[in-house]
Parts: sequence; C-alpha cells; structure tokens
Amino acid sequence: QVQLVESGGGLVQPGGSLRLSCAASGSIFSRYAMGWYRQSPGNQRELVGIATDGGITIYADSVKGRFTISRDNAKNTVYLQMNSLKPEDTAVYYCKFNGGGMVFWGQGTQVTVSS
Repeated sequence: QVQLVESGGGLVQPGGSLRLSCAASGSIFSRYAMGWYRQSPGNQRELVGIATDGGITIYADSVKGRFTISRDNAKNTVYLQMNSLKPEDTAVYYCKFNGGGMVFWGQGTQVTVSS
C-alpha cells in the first residue's frame, strides 16, 4: 500500500501562483511515476502532468509553459508549481502514484482561481 498526502491548494486570484505537494509513503518501489490530475464539476478527470522516475515530464497542452512538475526522490514527493493561473484551472487536483503495477490516488486538494 502507498499513502499519498497532498497539500497546497487554496484560493488565488487570476494570474497568481500556487504550489501543490504530494508526499508518498508506504511500500515505495524504486521505479515509479507520480503525477497530477484535475477534475472540475461536470467534467471528467484529466491529466495535468506526470513525472517519471527517468526524469521525463509530460504536460497537458492547457498547462504547458505555466505549470511545472518536479520530484524529490529522497522524499518521495512530487510538486506542481502553477503560475499564471486562470479561472479555468479551478478544479480538485489529485496526485497519482503508479509503480509496481499498482495505482494509488490522493484525496484531492481544491484549487480555486477567482477574483
């Protein structure tokens, strides 16, 4: 089992920034990918970005150039730096751990972009 603890969500004005964190604990395999997804009311959960253990990062087109994923492997933590936030970025953001043939999700953290 892997436990994921997310933090960093909140309310921010358009154009502002937030940083989300997701710390994994438990049965962590040496090779795993961690990433972020988001879901807004009435919409399906969608990919925001992924960071693999090989250092590869993948982003949704809607966030390229504004969001950055990074990993601290020593802490089994993944971060999502979100800049130039837009109202359409408002959603619940979920952390996802994928390793050892298993997938785990965090509980989600609300991000609201509004003036």
